Amino acid sequence: MKMVFRWFGEGNDSVSLKHIKQIPGVEGIVWALHDLPAGEVWPLDRIQEVKNQAEQHGFHIDVVESVNVHEDIKLGLPSRDTYIDHYIQTIENLAAAGVKVICYNFMPVFDWTRTELFRQHEDGSTALYFENEKIRNLDPLELVETISNNAAYTMPGWEPERLQYLTKLFDQYRGMTESDLWDNLQYFLEKVIPVAEQHDIKLAIHPDDPPWSVFGLPRIITSQENIRRLLGLVDSPANGVTLCSGSLGANPANNVADMVREFAGRIHFAHIRNVKAMDNGSFIETSHRTSDGSVDIYDIVKAYHETEYTGYVRPDHGRHIWDEACRPGYGLYDRALGVMYLWGIWDSFVRTRKEDNLYASSK
Repeated sequence: MKMVFRWFGEGNDSVSLKHIKQIPGVEGIVWALHDLPAGEVWPLDRIQEVKNQAEQHGFHIDVVESVNVHEDIKLGLPSRDTYIDHYIQTIENLAAAGVKVICYNFMPVFDWTRTELFRQHEDGSTALYFENEKIRNLDPLELVETISNNAAYTMPGWEPERLQYLTKLFDQYRGMTESDLWDNLQYFLEKVIPVAEQHDIKLAIHPDDPPWSVFGLPRIITSQENIRRLLGLVDSPANGVTLCSGSLGANPANNVADMVREFAGRIHFAHIRNVKAMDNGSFIETSHRTSDGSVDIYDIVKAYHETEYTGYVRPDHGRHIWDEACRPGYGLYDRALGVMYLWGIWDSFVRTRKEDNLYASSK
């Protein structure tokens, strides 16, 4: 596997490339042009600027995350073709800079949903938290205020220029079914996948976070069955998944390791993180260690090793530890610990396989 690390850019991240460079085994950054609204074309010169910054520290920029899909595409409005054309131009510009994987999502309105950004654990660390009962009775505008209070950094999926039209967006989505959203996703993929194929780019959709309906909005990338359906919409190697163990693992019915074993060839990017799921549907993010949460991180890494996965992996959200002042979920310390936990599991499988091969060849 190829270990990468998310970085939000100069002036928009508490973590520097210099610090990321000191994490063993990290070879690339996962990046985006977070200041550009969804639907705008990413200029080649801006892409090249980030590439130059990364290469100064020995990193590649193979993986882009948060090339967001404009709401008009998800809604299936007549204007969607214009925004799809913009998306295609962005794919072409990213390919020209050497990008290999584009992570995107198809979640209506909100890319991810949490009710608290700094919920305290018993050990004093804090983490992102989703309170199921609270969300049922919460005005979406209150949630926007909670997320937007973190004004120091951009919050992907919660861009102010989009959320200022929140009431209108909810009106537009009223009556939309999951079937409608599937149709709109297929329309988008049928337009962009041939371009991705032409430029050797892999599109990797991120699962819905959390993997169920929030505020009555339809959500469709939620389960093994639905990922199987997604891959069949346009049956191409360029149509793949960003398999996120935390997003999918918030629902105890999802077995992420089984998904790895089934979809290995179409997993172009992997987010590995842990959550502690509660009986009432709430969940809190934890350390990457298997025993600290409800997701079997050990078996997930084992599945990647068994399937000889050579794609990109990053530690996903971490806790906020050791009084670090950072973007919610994206501090340096706990994610660095996560990298080393993942490498520890992986290296043990590599060593075991070598020893088994030596033993077999000596017989």
